[in-house]
Amino acid sequence: MAGLFSCCFDCGRGNSGHVTLKEMPAVQLDTHHMGTDVVIVKSGRRICGTGGCIANAPLHQNKSYFEFKIQSTGVWGVGVATQKANLNQVPLGRDAHSLVLRQDGTVYHNNEEKNRLPANSLPQEGDIVGVTYDHVELNLYLNGKNMNCPASGIRGTVFPVVYVDDSAILDCQFSDFYHASPQGYQKILFEQQIF
Repeated sequence: MAGLFSCCFDCGRGNSGHVTLKEMPAVQLDTHHMGTDVVIVKSGRRICGTGGCIANAPLHQNKSYFEFKIQSTGVWGVGVATQKANLNQVPLGRDAHSLVLRQDGTVYHNNEEKNRLPANSLPQEGDIVGVTYDHVELNLYLNGKNMNCPASGIRGTVFPVVYVDDSAILDCQFSDFYHASPQGYQKILFEQQIF
C-alpha cells in the first residue's frame, strides 16, 4: 500500500519515469544541400532560382513515394540523387550521382538517356509528377497515372532531388499527396535510431 502512495505522489511531482518523445522532423528541401543560386521558400517546399536541392531525408525504406507540382514551366528535373551530386550544374543526370526526369520527358543518369515518357505525356504547368523509388528502380507518375517509365542505375544512399532554371518553379509534396501513393509505397520516413 505504501508503494501505491509513493507512486502516486512521485507521479504528481513530475517524476513519472516517462520519456518525452520528440516530434519527428518534417521532410522538406534541405537548405544545407542546395545550389548557390537556389531559393527555397514555403517552409522548404518550393524551389526557384537556378540549381538543385535534395531533401533532408534519405530514402531508407523499401518503397518511397513523393510528388512535385509544376507551378511554372522552364528548365526543371525531379528524381533521386546522392549527396555527391553537383547541385550548381543543371541539368542533373550528367553523372553517376543523379537519376532524374527532365522537363523534356527524358530520364537521365550518368549522361545516358535511361527512358522517356510517352510523347503525349509531357508534364505541363499545374501537373503533378509522382516519383516512386524502391532501391533499384525509379518510376514516374503524371497526375496519378503510371507512366510505365522505369529507370535504374544509381547506387548508394539517395535523396529526393529537384532542380530548376529559366523561371521554373516547383513545389514538393513529401506527405499529404495530391494523388494516392501507389500500392505498397509510402511517404518518406526518417530513420529512427534507438540508443
